[in-house]
Amino acid sequence: MKSQHFKSTLICLAILGVLSVAPVMAQTATPSDTSVSTSTTHHESTRLSTEFTAFAGSETNSQALVTGLRDGTAITLDDVVKNADGTTTTTATTFTPATGKMGYGNVKIALSLAEASLAQAGITEPTAAELEAALNGGTLVLADGTSIDLNGVLAARAAGEGWGQIANGMGFKLGDVMRSPKAAGSASANVHAHAGVSVAKVEFGKSHMTDRPSVAGHSGKPDFAGKPDFANKPTIPDRPQRPDRPQIPDHPSHVGRPGG
Repeated sequence: MKSQHFKSTLICLAILGVLSVAPVMAQTATPSDTSVSTSTTHHESTRLSTEFTAFAGSETNSQALVTGLRDGTAITLDDVVKNADGTTTTTATTFTPATGKMGYGNVKIALSLAEASLAQAGITEPTAAELEAALNGGTLVLADGTSIDLNGVLAARAAGEGWGQIANGMGFKLGDVMRSPKAAGSASANVHAHAGVSVAKVEFGKSHMTDRPSVAGHSGKPDFAGKPDFANKPTIPDRPQRPDRPQIPDHPSHVGRPGG
C-alpha cells in the first residue's frame, strides 16, 4: 500500500511540474502575427520611400507621400529653394489624396504613373505643387503662356478607372511604367513638345469647359427678335374655281315611229 501511495505522489508531482513549465514555454514562443505584420509593413514603407526619394525631392517628402497614400491622410511636402545669398527658403504644400487608403502595391503604381506623367510633360524634378497636380489633377501654366492639363492618377482612380486604363489614357503601357517610370515618360511622343519646359504656376480646381456665349432673352431662352410675324404672313390665294361642265343636250324625243 505504501508503495502505491508513493507512486501516486510521484505522478502528481510530475503533472504539477509539467503544468508549471507550460506558461514559461508559452512566453518564449515565436512572435505573434501582429509583430510580424508590423515588421513587414515597416519594410515595405521603407523600401518604397527609398525608391521614390529622387522623384519626391527628399527622403522626408518620399516618406510623406508613401504614408499619406497608404493611410489616405493629408500629405505635406516641403520645397527648399536656395537663395542668392546662400540661405534657403522652405515652403510647405499640404493636400489630401483623392483616393482613400491603398495597399503598398497600389501606392507604388500611383507614384510610378505620376512620375511618368510629369516626365512626359518634361518635368523630372517636380515641385510639391507639380506632384500634387500629377496625383490629384491640375494645370501647369508654362512661362510662355501655354498650359498642360494633368488629369491626376488618383482622381482617375477615384472615378473608377483601373491602373491599366489610366496608363493607356496617358499613352503608356503599365508594364513599361512599372519597370522605369521616368524612362516611360521620357520615351513618350508628347515629351518632345515640352522640351525645356518652365512652369510659371500650377492651377487647381480649374474647369476646362469653355463658357457658353450668353444669349439675350428671358430665362436663358434665345431671343427670336428676327422671327417673322406670322400674324401678318401673306395669305395664300384661293384656288381658282373649275368652270362648270357643259350640260349634255337632251336627246330628241321620238314623236312616233315612222310608218306608225
